[in-house]
Amino acid sequence: MNQYTSTGIQGLDFLLNGGFPTGATILLEGLPGTGKTNLSMQFLYNGAVQYDEPGLYITFEELPGQLYKEMKAFGWDIQALERENKMRVLCISPQVLLEQMETQNGLFEQIINEIGCKRVAIDSVSLFQIGDESVETKRKTLYKLRNILRKFNLTSLLIQEQTSTTDPETSYINYVVDGVIRLALKDYKEHYRKRTLEVFKMRGRKIIEGEHIYRITDHGIHLLPAFSMVEDKAHLYNATAITTGILKLDQMLDGGIPEGSAFILDTNSKANYKYLAVSIAANRLLAGESLIILLSSLSTINDLEFLYGLYGVSLKEYVEKKKIFFIEHYRRPIPPGFEDAIIDVSELNNDEYRTEVQAILAPHIQASVERNEKWFVYYDLNTIVSQRGKEFLQTYFTEEISKLNASGFSVLSLSNFTELGSELSSFIERTSNGVIKTWVEGSYQYVQLLKSPMGKMSNPLLVENINTKPYINLI
Repeated sequence: MNQYTSTGIQGLDFLLNGGFPTGATILLEGLPGTGKTNLSMQFLYNGAVQYDEPGLYITFEELPGQLYKEMKAFGWDIQALERENKMRVLCISPQVLLEQMETQNGLFEQIINEIGCKRVAIDSVSLFQIGDESVETKRKTLYKLRNILRKFNLTSLLIQEQTSTTDPETSYINYVVDGVIRLALKDYKEHYRKRTLEVFKMRGRKIIEGEHIYRITDHGIHLLPAFSMVEDKAHLYNATAITTGILKLDQMLDGGIPEGSAFILDTNSKANYKYLAVSIAANRLLAGESLIILLSSLSTINDLEFLYGLYGVSLKEYVEKKKIFFIEHYRRPIPPGFEDAIIDVSELNNDEYRTEVQAILAPHIQASVERNEKWFVYYDLNTIVSQRGKEFLQTYFTEEISKLNASGFSVLSLSNFTELGSELSSFIERTSNGVIKTWVEGSYQYVQLLKSPMGKMSNPLLVENINTKPYINLI
């Protein structure tokens, strides 16, 4: 017999080191609107569909028809599962339920045996606490409920509306059950709310403690454990919209970054922006565009060769085709095969810089324009400021963006608005068509679309680290 029962809920099984203890009774508490019903039904649905473990949802207040309708919004056809004997929804009163649970071969036992039930959710045990019964009677009722669920070895979720943590009845329930999970909804950045899940107790399982953020998506609850920011895998080994390679970002941008547009990627010092930037640029190459990269002090060609390789792009092959060039401000060794692609500006003053870059790139750009080919330019504005000054950036950026956009070229510029200062940052933002911001707060990284050609903005999205391309997922 399995020692644990997987919830099938993204992130939650990770917190529980595999899932709920099999046969355990778990209290799921939270204020109205935190998603208790969604999580419970997702637990049952995943059990029926993914693990062949039929489930029973018992509700004291909500009619089955309303539940069916609400769950279909997540793509969960509960009625279809009922026809297959993989799930049941039972609307009943608390008193009748308890009577039937205590009756040998009563309704409860008949349903359990009929579908081979393994999972149960009861919504909500708070109603067992209503009435004139004494405290002792109420406690005996909950104790009896737990024991009957254990008798049938049912892994169960008991939903409860959250009350004061100092309430003696709350303390008693927490003591009786095998696990306690609390959902919460908190204010975040004035205009937004964030949802958190915390596992307070889980007998027989090692848990990851603390508050963990979750989102209610089109597919149900999606939870990100704390400290799940994007890791830097380099240390381990877009008129017509062109895909960024990141599904959620494409959806916000109506398909991707449009040709001929200029976007800013604003980041803070802690955020890992590399996979955002490389995914966008790599997909421009794959779409047939040529690429100009202004290198930063933190990214060498060897670093980029590795990162672009993760996205199926061989930089050396594009160099040989003269479809990629690097503007280098730093005296660093040049990898073999990249010599003709490097524009060394490390010893040039600002006027010489403009002249040299123009002289080298103009013939290639002119030839590609005649072939109706496009270019994508990736600038590191922090490097321009550190090497050429803020005044140069303000003048150069305006001229460059105007020329590139007029030619149908697209631009992605990396910046740190905080370091650039409010005046220069505001200027750059006004000059650009779109702004994508990524930052780290606490133990999470976020991405937010602040400006776009379509006039769209987004809520802050969580950045999830994944092991397959594009290596990040936005939730």
